[in-house]
Amino acid sequence: MERKVWIDNLRWVTVLLVALYHVLYLFNAEGTFGGIGSFAPVQYQDVVLYVLYPWFMLLLFVVAGMSSRYALEALEAKLPDRRAAHRQFVRQRTLKLLVPSTIGLFVYHWMTGYLNMVATGGYMPEGLPALVRYFIFALTGIGPLWFVQDLWVFSLLLVVVRLLDRKDRAYALCGRLGGLSAITVTVVLMALAALFWGVAQVYVEPDQTQGSLAGLLNLYRPLFYLVGFLTGYFVLSHEKVTDALAAQRWALLLIGVTCAVVFTVTNFGADYAMLTTARLTNIFAWWAVLAMLGCFKAWAGRMSTFGRYMTRSSYGIYIVHYLPLLFLACTLKNHTALPAWAVYAVMLVAAFPVSVAIYETLRRIPFVRWCVFGIKKKKTEK
Repeated sequence: MERKVWIDNLRWVTVLLVALYHVLYLFNAEGTFGGIGSFAPVQYQDVVLYVLYPWFMLLLFVVAGMSSRYALEALEAKLPDRRAAHRQFVRQRTLKLLVPSTIGLFVYHWMTGYLNMVATGGYMPEGLPALVRYFIFALTGIGPLWFVQDLWVFSLLLVVVRLLDRKDRAYALCGRLGGLSAITVTVVLMALAALFWGVAQVYVEPDQTQGSLAGLLNLYRPLFYLVGFLTGYFVLSHEKVTDALAAQRWALLLIGVTCAVVFTVTNFGADYAMLTTARLTNIFAWWAVLAMLGCFKAWAGRMSTFGRYMTRSSYGIYIVHYLPLLFLACTLKNHTALPAWAVYAVMLVAAFPVSVAIYETLRRIPFVRWCVFGIKKKKTEK
């Protein structure tokens, strides 16, 4: 199967947007959980957070669903039967997703847990043995790895769905969207927007989750992102459907930008992470995803040298990027007298090269690369 360059480009660009989001998020003035403190009560640079937060992780799950379809088709073409393809798919996803998001916590991400405790003043009882503290740091250092954990579970569920639908009827039915009229497709897409809003209602109020693990539901949002993943797999992986999105890219872009403006203007100053059940939040998320798919399908079909590197490395950069950002944020804000603009400038300039340096170093260390990235052995770079 020919590699879809525009999807590769979309994936690594979204990873860079995640890094940009985290630079601003760490200093957010809206009280969003996990930040280390703002520079002022009102920060207009936080507009970027409102523009990105509702949709960029949903987009990653949608792209992951599309990529899962292509990966399974490639495995089926290479292996003797569907069961063998499923086994290989599960093995690949377990190595790439489960190992880094579990074992990797104890090798690399425990440092994120430690810095989180230091930065946010998290409670740590005195007198705990060093080993116990280490386990606490590891288990609280998940950071952006929640995405990887969700994705592993979704991959297993996808195999179950495929076992129930052995003749691929659901996929074939969804493929008919590409041959429908523009009006019909619009109605279907609006229905999907309503579905995304509906599943977003699975939310637990923060004051009900203190002292329990139920609050994790609001971070992982499993049902919401599962719908996005399956929509990518069943609907948006069809060439005719993405062709239709590319043909309507200007209209989708206009809708997405309008939603971004309305959402930001009507909610600026509120904790955007607490607006996940709002109708506008999820309609904005859905149309922004469609706009990104349509625009990249139309305009991002070529691969640059930088794009080839990022296609190969963006997953590893995603895995490691949050720790250096958190370290820089804590150091610059709490231990220097730099003005806010200088802190942002240093963060933005340093974030990418530092993350790349960490990734390139760790992937060359035997065993560590398996723990942190799910790489069995060093691959020869072309």
